[in-house]
Amino acid sequence: MHHSTSTTASRRDLAVRAAVDQGLVTGDGQPIAGLLDVRAIREAAAALHNAFAEVSAPGQNVLHTFAVKAASLVPVLRLLADEGIGCEVASPGELALARAAGVPPERTVLDSPAKTAGELSEAVSLGIALNADNPQEISRLDALLTPGEPAPAPVGLRVNPQLGGGSIGAMSTATATSKFGVALQDPGAREWVVQTYRDRPWLTRLHSHVGSQGMPLEMMAEGAQATYELAEEINEAVGRRQIDTLDLGGGLPVNFDSDEITPTFAEYAQLLARTVPGLFDGRYGLVTEFGRSLLAKAGTVLARVEYAKAAGGRPIAVTHAGAQIAVRTVFTPDAWPLRVAPYDSEGRPKTGDPVAQDIAGPCCFAGDLVARDRKLPRLDAGDHAALLDTGAYYFSNPFGYNSLPRPGVYGFTVDGPEEVRFATVREPQSLESIVAESGGAHPDALREA
Repeated sequence: MHHSTSTTASRRDLAVRAAVDQGLVTGDGQPIAGLLDVRAIREAAAALHNAFAEVSAPGQNVLHTFAVKAASLVPVLRLLADEGIGCEVASPGELALARAAGVPPERTVLDSPAKTAGELSEAVSLGIALNADNPQEISRLDALLTPGEPAPAPVGLRVNPQLGGGSIGAMSTATATSKFGVALQDPGAREWVVQTYRDRPWLTRLHSHVGSQGMPLEMMAEGAQATYELAEEINEAVGRRQIDTLDLGGGLPVNFDSDEITPTFAEYAQLLARTVPGLFDGRYGLVTEFGRSLLAKAGTVLARVEYAKAAGGRPIAVTHAGAQIAVRTVFTPDAWPLRVAPYDSEGRPKTGDPVAQDIAGPCCFAGDLVARDRKLPRLDAGDHAALLDTGAYYFSNPFGYNSLPRPGVYGFTVDGPEEVRFATVREPQSLESIVAESGGAHPDALREA
């Protein structure tokens, strides 16, 4: 499903103007805000459902979950739950957020390479599906589960087909030396996996996740094929359909160059159906764990330009959006470039001749730039810079440098031609909160030590 890029952009323009008019971004206490397009989130969820429904067998069980790390905000998880999307969690905190959003255990999946014994016990007791990462974790589960009896919740094993990396090394999960899962091509690994399932009838799922930003769709489909073929091998070895569900992970890349949604969920689902037709014949349930591709296009970081200056002949717009919110963009700009949209002091799109300029953040180090030598209409003090496609990770991966407060996040809905309604997703962080999480309750602790 495509939605009109002009509609997305026009909604964003209306939301920016309204955010300035309604005081969500001000020259005093709130110089930065996060905006989430509720309609874009709903449309992305619908596109995902439709894409897989078109290739799945009638009645096939397909559970789509959202990777909570991509937007760890309870109202977002609740909205996605309304749209039929569960939660993939990777920590006790993310599980707590999913539960706070009302996501039931049967629509929650726990993945993490470092689960504690306590986390495993909690997941089993709550009936939450989980994917074990390694042989030692399987041993911990042996101590929790009764031999010969079904597990209280679905349990799977994560495998790494070792297909290679994409264009961003840090995001590549299927390399030869990846920290995730059981490395299938290592000596003896595949045989160990088959025997592990043979010995443990409660292992009923198989999981792999090879995709992320910078990963071609064809390689993601290869990962799904490797997972499917291993499941077939295991089921044949044990003589029954022990593995009944395949967790294909997520990681669909996002186009950060324009408002166009590419690749689409439909393109990926059709590629999967062509590459691995057995995925969709109804014999297996399927689980997906998409994150960035569901939320990125719905988000905008809007920041006021505090000062406009120049150095070495290059203009610099100093804003309140830097490394504290755009962590990956600042530290690895080539891998995570962002579009910047210029708006004037009233929140209207700014026009004029493009001028090469830097868009700087507020952090006290020289590399705190969200755009370098970017050609835009010149931003002046009091104008606004909008970082686009920031709905995923930019509101959930804060960097605590300089103890800068986390911005408020607001969902918006456009009613009629000009009316914009905002709903508070997360309040702006208070200075009292910063002091509290920085040991404010224990000022004399070291003096008394």
